[in-house]
Amino acid sequence: MWKMTSKGSSTSYSRRSYRLTSDTEKSKVTGFVNDKLLSNYLHHTFPSSENAQLAATSRKPLNFQNLNEHLDRLLSEGLDNETEDKDQNMDGRLGPTTVVLDHTSGFEGLLLVDDDLLGVVGHSNFSSIRATSCVYKGKWMYEVLISSQGLMQIGWCTLHCRFNQEEGVGDTSDSYAYDGNRVRKWNVTTTNYGKAWAAGDIVTCVIDLDEGKIAFCLNGISLGIAFEDIRLGPGIAYFPAISLSFKESVAFNFGSRPIRYPVEGYRPMQDPPEADLVKAHKLLGYLKNVITTSMDTQEGILTEQDSASWQAQGEPTVLITLAHIFNRFAPLMCKVYLVEDVLMTYFLGILEGGGAVDEHPLIQHLLDLMWLLMEDYEVQECLKQLMMSLLRAYRFSPIIPDLGLQIHYLRLSIAILKHEKTRKYLLNNVLFDVLRSVVFFFIKTPLRVEEAGLEELIPTTWWPTRFDKEGKEVKEESAEERLRRRAYERGCQRLKKRIEVVEELQVQILKLFLSNKDKGSSEASRYIFLNKFRKFLQENASNRGNPAILCPPEYMVCFLHRLIAALRSYWDEYRRRNPSAILSEDAYVPPQLFFNGKVDYFDLQRLGGLLSHLKKTLKDDLASKANIIIDPAEISAISMDDLDEDDENVTQQRPGGAAATGGGALARPSWLSSPTLGRANRFLSTAAVSLMNPRRSLATVEKVKVRTLTVEQRTEEDIEGSHGNDGLLLGRPPDEPDHPITEKSLLEILDGAIMMYNLSVHQQLGKMVGVSDDVHEYAVALKDTEDKIARCPTKRKDILDELTKSQKVFSAKLNHLSRRLAWINATIYSKEKMLDIYWLLQVCIRVIEHSDQTKTLFAFMPEFYMNVAMNSYSALKNYFSPVNSMDELPGYQETLSRLAAILAKHFADSRIVGTDIKDSLMQALASYVCYPHSLRAVERIPEEQRVAMMKNLLAPYEQRPWAQTNWILVRLWRGCGFGYRYTRLPHLLKSKPEDANMPSLQKPCPSTLLQQHMADLLRSDSEMAASFLNSVLNQLNWAFSEFIGMIQEIQQAAERPERNFVDSRQLKVCATCFDLSVSLLRVLEMTITLVPEIFLNWSRPSAELLLRRLAQLINQVLNRVTAEKNLFDRVVNLRLPGLESVDHYPILVAVTGILVRILVDSDVQGIQRATAVLLADPCFQLRSIQYLLGENELAAMGATSPPTEKKHFSLQAYPDYISLEELGKVEGLLSHLTRESKQAAATAMPTSEEDLCPICYAHPISAVFRPCSHKSCKACINQHLMNSKDCFFCKATITAVDDYTKPSSS
Repeated sequence: MWKMTSKGSSTSYSRRSYRLTSDTEKSKVTGFVNDKLLSNYLHHTFPSSENAQLAATSRKPLNFQNLNEHLDRLLSEGLDNETEDKDQNMDGRLGPTTVVLDHTSGFEGLLLVDDDLLGVVGHSNFSSIRATSCVYKGKWMYEVLISSQGLMQIGWCTLHCRFNQEEGVGDTSDSYAYDGNRVRKWNVTTTNYGKAWAAGDIVTCVIDLDEGKIAFCLNGISLGIAFEDIRLGPGIAYFPAISLSFKESVAFNFGSRPIRYPVEGYRPMQDPPEADLVKAHKLLGYLKNVITTSMDTQEGILTEQDSASWQAQGEPTVLITLAHIFNRFAPLMCKVYLVEDVLMTYFLGILEGGGAVDEHPLIQHLLDLMWLLMEDYEVQECLKQLMMSLLRAYRFSPIIPDLGLQIHYLRLSIAILKHEKTRKYLLNNVLFDVLRSVVFFFIKTPLRVEEAGLEELIPTTWWPTRFDKEGKEVKEESAEERLRRRAYERGCQRLKKRIEVVEELQVQILKLFLSNKDKGSSEASRYIFLNKFRKFLQENASNRGNPAILCPPEYMVCFLHRLIAALRSYWDEYRRRNPSAILSEDAYVPPQLFFNGKVDYFDLQRLGGLLSHLKKTLKDDLASKANIIIDPAEISAISMDDLDEDDENVTQQRPGGAAATGGGALARPSWLSSPTLGRANRFLSTAAVSLMNPRRSLATVEKVKVRTLTVEQRTEEDIEGSHGNDGLLLGRPPDEPDHPITEKSLLEILDGAIMMYNLSVHQQLGKMVGVSDDVHEYAVALKDTEDKIARCPTKRKDILDELTKSQKVFSAKLNHLSRRLAWINATIYSKEKMLDIYWLLQVCIRVIEHSDQTKTLFAFMPEFYMNVAMNSYSALKNYFSPVNSMDELPGYQETLSRLAAILAKHFADSRIVGTDIKDSLMQALASYVCYPHSLRAVERIPEEQRVAMMKNLLAPYEQRPWAQTNWILVRLWRGCGFGYRYTRLPHLLKSKPEDANMPSLQKPCPSTLLQQHMADLLRSDSEMAASFLNSVLNQLNWAFSEFIGMIQEIQQAAERPERNFVDSRQLKVCATCFDLSVSLLRVLEMTITLVPEIFLNWSRPSAELLLRRLAQLINQVLNRVTAEKNLFDRVVNLRLPGLESVDHYPILVAVTGILVRILVDSDVQGIQRATAVLLADPCFQLRSIQYLLGENELAAMGATSPPTEKKHFSLQAYPDYISLEELGKVEGLLSHLTRESKQAAATAMPTSEEDLCPICYAHPISAVFRPCSHKSCKACINQHLMNSKDCFFCKATITAVDDYTKPSSS
């Protein structure tokens, strides 16, 4: 029978209000009514067809004693023929009545299958699986919910079909498939068919075995007959089947849920539960009767009332009546089909009138009744199925112009989640454990804009139509173009407003999750959410190598923005109540969260390395600065955990409940559902014994680690703290201000939001820019085609027709893409979304600044904070513009300067040990100095920090990644050097760059301020200057030598008679070595220009040696590049793809800049020294200098060269790049060296071989080593001593070097 006990203090009823009363008390109670009124009420509530004809007086009286019998009779009416119909329905079908995927024998490859055996995720190259039932006559259908739009083939196959990792459904003779990824149909051969599908679509597969036809529908729209005359006859029966590639996922609906798009005349593979449906609809009708009927006990009559205002109010008569209904209704509401078809439809109907969700309290009262009158397990199962159905309905509803369907399902979700007890149950057990509830915060992007109604919403499309030579958009526009653009923008605004309605509802859901005012009988929702959210982050951080487990990045983007909106709302609400707290716009995460152990960062890397290592090495600092004592036993336990981690068994790591599924099932994170949005814990593998055999573990096939959350289920007190307990903020360092920031739970959510950005949001923001890039490419192509049409001669009609055809294709594509771009700009790149990312950037900057003040404890900060600071700035600069300008962001210039200070300080911070994060910081700084606005921000940081940054950049290049450092120095110089004002090299001007926004393609913006700091440092510290320049010369020697070696190999490969293709990686390395050589030469030019005395003032130690080394390398470069018909010439003329940057101009101009500086722009003494050293080098050839001006040796001697000879390189051929003044200096340089070399040749004295240095054989012996008395020239010994103190010959340690002069012969 029914029982009258409350099962939850959150319900609005107390026991006293509805308990049965004795006769003596009956007179005091107003709820019970007289027999006549009760009978009328029960007849009205439970009407029967036979009693409807009778007058009220002749009906059999009804009371609570005979109501059960009456109700049983009513519910059994019309069900007698059910079994006969069912038997007839089986005709034409073989197999179990409940149709699922065949996980015992009907699959090939590796698959993850849901617990309900309806959802599947591909886990190998091309996996296949079929259903458990087949059909051989009649008309049948089933639905597939597409969760990812990748490579899949969906359709039908016979039992004889054999699939493998390459061939699936549709690749064999008796299998037929539709593939919406490639828009084709498959049956051994393939042809075009249907439309492209997208994630969130529903494919209906229909088969007519009477006519022998197969067809498919997409979202209820027929794609036409796909196959005719399919094989029929004895022994032929068709199974639903699918083949899918790695990571792709779908969910099947064979009829276990209501079919979304029924096809007339076709039956689902699984019959609906007709008998239960009839009962459920009847009982729902009775429930509606109770809600719409009111009893007037004074008048003894029944009256109608508005259901919206109904509430039980503890009336015993009404409650006992409801108990009878729920006694029968509750078991039915545990069944998936009935929950979706009956309960969800009814709830949606309640909200259909519109208005705010709060205006419909009936759903709250009905949920109260469910918790009151159903068993706990019944209401829990019912709510789980209800949320699952809602989530599927939201995810797989087509996009319509007003987003009405999505709004409808979100409103019901809010109404259900507003019920406190329901919300806490769902948060604790369903939303993150069973469902992929993040789907509720996602707004899918329509792939087919015409079906989404975007053509009506945005009738006018627009795209850029004017471009410069490099393909960059030009802002000028005609009056007509302006009108088009404004009409397009108005359409985009209309779309954005509709999307904002959905986003606001999604934020409302998160605000319900984050409520901390609903403490009631149990923990507030926020603290339940916080623990689930942390586990969600852990699963996404710890399974980067297993994409099938990760939350899709497109969901993450939407979830992050809604979370930020809800978080900031609660943050500012707390500030209004506590004026001493800080506003959300000044939010940050205090540094103690990183080292007090209150928040679990899983295995994420810290700036200083592994946490276990930091706890050991910094335990004294933790004790002194934060008053945190690390237990020695904990340190040893950490070490033991590290050792044992790999030995743990997969099944031991799983939660107890999950381990029971399928014996050796693959560990799967709790939140992940496959497309059915339920858990997917079965792992199928054809390489292992069937999962039904629990003795075989699948650990050998696939081992996936899933760490359990180390922070146990924390309570509110653990997080927020109480008197004398700081909660999450335990261990405040002395430099950290002692004022309230906000509620401590919000700090952890903020920390999680930043982690989410790092996990996949940034990557997705970069990916979605592709649509904008496509618009740009098509717009350029269309403009190019229109220009060709204008130039095409009228007599060439054939060409004109082809061009016109191309123009139509490009225009149609641009119409489609511009509308799709409007959607993406509204959902991902809007001004509001930009402000969210900007807020995260500012938060990260504050966190880094606060953590930096903790000195050594800075090492505890997780790396992702530094990554998000750099990546969010990059996203704002590269992904959100030009739609939204960064200059409009509040406090943008100050933020730029603070980020510049962080990059300048930490790129060489000894507290940061990870090579990846150090490289990222260096690259971010290198990119920063390429753009004028960010370079000026670097110049605005305090002088002390600027000087420290330059000092770090000038550290010797050995033992560190020097290429980026060198690149930074070159960018500071570019625009000042000889012929160094170019953006792109002269020979590349005709080709369009792949990406004009690349840092290397920005206009020169030199920094004289930072150049001055560099000059001061090199001038004042001669030892640092010598070691820096020695390392630059070493790297130049290496880079240029590598380059020459590689072009020799390339030349040899090109000359072979057989067709040889040079490896593209080798070409890339070769080009990189060339670019490095050029940039190292430019740094040398920069140094000589800023501090010439380093080379020319020989009173400084190492000056003469550096000058000799410089001369040696310059001569080597010149000789290799300028020799007649040389290797360099031949490789340049090949113009190989990948070697585009290799040309005479960049390297010769860089060398010329150095020569001009030391031989023309110096003082007299400097010129004399430089000239003497250059001419003394045995590799010097005047011909190399003549080459710069296009002269060869014949021309220099007055002879004329043969007319057939190829045109020579000459600096005079680049008037746009090299000024007349610069050319004059080169001419002066040539005449000076011509004169000096003749004079040197005339005065040179022959030297005997025994007097030459035994190392280089280029200079006379001029130094003797002590104590071993071996000899060489000064250049060789000085260069050697920079790297080693041992003698060349005997390896004795050299203590001194004395001058040596040969004694005169007697």
